[in-house]
Parts: sequence; C-alpha cells; structure tokens
Amino acid sequence: MDIQPFAIQIPQATLDDLQTRLAMTRWPDQLEGFAWEFGANLGYMKTLIDYWQNQYNWRAEEAKLNQFPQYLADIQGQRIHFIHARGKGPDPMPIILTHGWPSSFFEMLKLVPLLTDPNSSGGDPEDSFDVVIPSMPGYGFSSHPRERGGMSGCLAAGMWAKLMTDGLGYKRFAAAGSDFGAIITQYLTQDYPNLLTGIYLTYIGFYPMVPDQSELSEAEKRYLGAQQVWTFREGAYFMIQSTKPQTLSYALTDSPVGLAAWITEKFHSWTDSDGDLDQHISKDELLTNIMIYWLTQTIGSSIRSYVDQTPGKMEPLPPIPAAFASFPKDILPPPREWVARRVNLRHWTVMPRGGHFAALEEPQLMAEDMRKFFRQMREER
Repeated sequence: MDIQPFAIQIPQATLDDLQTRLAMTRWPDQLEGFAWEFGANLGYMKTLIDYWQNQYNWRAEEAKLNQFPQYLADIQGQRIHFIHARGKGPDPMPIILTHGWPSSFFEMLKLVPLLTDPNSSGGDPEDSFDVVIPSMPGYGFSSHPRERGGMSGCLAAGMWAKLMTDGLGYKRFAAAGSDFGAIITQYLTQDYPNLLTGIYLTYIGFYPMVPDQSELSEAEKRYLGAQQVWTFREGAYFMIQSTKPQTLSYALTDSPVGLAAWITEKFHSWTDSDGDLDQHISKDELLTNIMIYWLTQTIGSSIRSYVDQTPGKMEPLPPIPAAFASFPKDILPPPREWVARRVNLRHWTVMPRGGHFAALEEPQLMAEDMRKFFRQMREER
C-alpha cells in the first residue's frame, strides 16, 4: 500500500475567492418572533459571517492542523487522508477513530493528546494509544467517489481494515466512532471481528427493521416512538440528502454562507449548548470544520454518503467487547437494553453533559471513559 506524508496547503487564490463571495452575500429575511425553529437563525449567521470575514484566520488554523502527522494512502482505488499519531506509553494500543456528518476528522483532534499521551492530562502512560483518524471517503482531503456505493459504511470498513493491517502493520486494533463513524465501526465488527480488540460507540444508528414489539421493554418502545417524532420534526435534511443530494450540492458548493448555515444549524441543534453554541464550540472551531468542506469542495460528495447507506436490521453483531457512552444532548440517546441487543455491551456510561459531537464538545470526559474501558481489554490480552 502506497502511503505518503501530507500537509494542508490551500492556495491563496482560493481564500481570496472565499472573501469575495462572503462580501457579496445576499441575506434572506426571517419571520419575526422566531429564533432557530425554522432553521439557522439570521442574527447568529450574520454575526458568524462577519467573524469569518474579519477575524477568522485560516492560515493559523492550517498551521495547527499541520502539527498533526498526516498521510495519504491509496486503498482500493481511492485516496484516503488520515492522521497517525504514535502513543507515548510503554505499549500503545492502536485505535481508529471515525467521524460522521456534518463533521470531519477535525472533530476527533482534541482526543489525540489525551489518548496518545495520557500522562499529559493526569492519566496513566499504560493507557496510551496509537491514534489513527481517517477522513471518510468523500470527506475532507480524501478522494470523491464517483460511483454509486463508493461511500457505503461497509466499503469504508473494509478500507479501514486494510489501512490498519496492510498499511500500518497492526495485527489487531480498537475502533471508535460517532454518527456515520459509529456505523462504520459496527461494520468493522460485523465483517472483521478477528481484527478487533474492542469498540467504543457514542451512537448506535436508526434501524428500520426491528425485533417484534412484544420483545421490547417499555423504554425501547418509547425510544422507537421518539424516533418517529424526531424524523417528522427534524428529518428533512436526511430525506433530501438521501434522495436528491445533487440538487442541494449546487447551492452548498457555490455559497459559503449557504454551506455555513446548513452545517451550523446541525451543530446548534445537536450539541449540549442550551441555545448558546459559542459556549461549547468556538466560532474558530465551527468555521474550521466548515472550511474543510468549503476548501475541498466535498459537501456534495459528503451528503451523497446518505444515498449509499443501506437500511439495516437490528440484530446482534459478533461478540466483540463494546462500550457505549450516552451523551444527554445527542440525537435520541438509546436505552441501554437497545444497545445491548446490537453489541456485546461490556461498558455503559451515562455522561453528565455533551451532545452529538462529543469528541469536540467534551474530549476529556470521552478520553477518560475510553481509557477506562480499553484498560479492561489490555488486561485480557
């Protein structure tokens, strides 16, 4: 497998073009008396775009990103961008962390020093990890699949298995993920159980084919009912991205403000922010994630990943030890017994705070819990 070092180097002309587009923004109106009920709030978006134009510094953020060891690998005809940070303990455990939509590899970066060097945050060096963070196909600096099925979770899991074993030489490894990353992690469990030491999830996914209702607990029945309500009230983005992503791609690829609004609304809705996003995710962090989509022109390919996901059946996976961290403001946190139907649940944590982008919102909580769970796996090796 061909693996080459990589550094982010965005041409100045691309940044100049962005400034021109931001300066020429045409703003919509908004119904009086409403904030975020019908989508991205006009007042917040004007503040965010003003900050983007006049204070945000991409070159400074680019330099921060380039402090992480980045690579490009050719896997099954696709170029995959990834970070590979070596642990500083005596016997680091390899782990692959996978993001979802509308985030990017950037979501996971706060975990890197906490997992590679636990001693730096008051942890035990025995709990260190070699951390691998790939950009999903069609996201960030990975290539854009042009054929149907090129962004399925099953295909990505196969690429991750090849990257970790053939590319990086690990015989076995751990895996963790959120959103689509959790789905890919479950595909790894399904298709490559002999390679995994354990998995760590913050999200389980929606499964349209479920067990007989008579087998479900009352909490599970309420959970499935809440899924239906959530889909009706909040699922418009999911429906358009899984049916007509190409139409949406024109607007989001051409307008930086349109792209920012589409992504920002999800960060506002899915974080533990109590309506004040800036308290938990800074404007610089939000805009860096948005910039990764804008600069690589991957918003269109990223939303096509919704087309390639096959609706699954809620059935048990191979008995790989699994942990689940339930963050209170995530999208519909599932009951414990529902997660246990799917995975070999060995570790369950109800977090005191945090939402869908847990690694970005609450990295310390997440890293401490990951170290605690995988410590058991080290002892059983």
